[in-house]
Amino acid sequence: MKEFIKKLPKAELHIHIEGALEPDLMFRLATKNNIKIPYQTIEEVKAAYNFTNLQSFLDIYYAGANVLITKNDFYDMTWAYILKCVENNIIHTEIFFDPQTHTSRGISFDTVILGISEALKDAKEKYSITSNIIMCFLRHLSQEEAFKTFEECLSHKDKIIGIGLDSSELGHPPSKFKEVFQKAKEEGFKLVAHAGEEADYSYIYEALDLLDIQRIDHGVQAINSADLMQRLKDEQIPLTVCPNSNIELKVFDNYKQHNIKKLLDYGLNVTVNSDDPAYFKGYLNDNFINLCENIDLTKEDIIKLIRNSFNSSFISQEFKNEYINKLNNIGQN
Repeated sequence: MKEFIKKLPKAELHIHIEGALEPDLMFRLATKNNIKIPYQTIEEVKAAYNFTNLQSFLDIYYAGANVLITKNDFYDMTWAYILKCVENNIIHTEIFFDPQTHTSRGISFDTVILGISEALKDAKEKYSITSNIIMCFLRHLSQEEAFKTFEECLSHKDKIIGIGLDSSELGHPPSKFKEVFQKAKEEGFKLVAHAGEEADYSYIYEALDLLDIQRIDHGVQAINSADLMQRLKDEQIPLTVCPNSNIELKVFDNYKQHNIKKLLDYGLNVTVNSDDPAYFKGYLNDNFINLCENIDLTKEDIIKLIRNSFNSSFISQEFKNEYINKLNNIGQN
């Protein structure tokens, strides 16, 4: 099954680019930029990656982001992820970035977006990897702060396809950002939001009904509402599920408890993604392999999960057809 997974072309729809900052690059950038980090060795960093919940991860995640200073830093981080895309046979990716994590440190919005977008442009030219960029608001900050960041992004509408919502979920419901998401919709952005990871399924309802989003990031708590499950099935709202992340952040105690197979069998539009792969012990192939080693997924299930990703992406129908045809051809051999 491992070789079958590896050979299949894939799309990834839930990847935080700052969460792809590997410890070795973190150390190199810290040295280059003379930034102090609370670790002496790469081993110490990896040892710290034992999380108890989402917040325990975010504390380390934001500390790691402090080493990113120049446009080249953001380019190098993004390019390192692109090389992982090549390894994992990811031919389309839609990455999240968190500008507020950087602008709050005095790093300009332009520095961040230009470094990321230039790396993605080079990925298209060198590896034919297509991509989209989604800008996320940090939900533990205010909507007023989100509006400020939104205004900064408007001069880069040619690079940013969508608006998302991430960071600390509990206590920061989607309704907190209703007005700024309405503005983003008026400006023509695609809309997504993290909901139903640690918080209950009411957050998913809010994301759908108040933010009018097109994809739910995570969404695994939907299983606790029969009405919501039926609605997600009927409307085929994509769920960008991140199995490794769910295990590492204790959403589920272990892989055998993960509900992705139940969601898939019910008929939901479920996808598999890596979330913050440098922190959660694996990139996209690792997530698929871990699922197959612990849950009874068939080859047909795997192909369906990948097909869902292509269909749920924000690329043109022409590209979707091309990629799905490629997937079907390789999957049958």
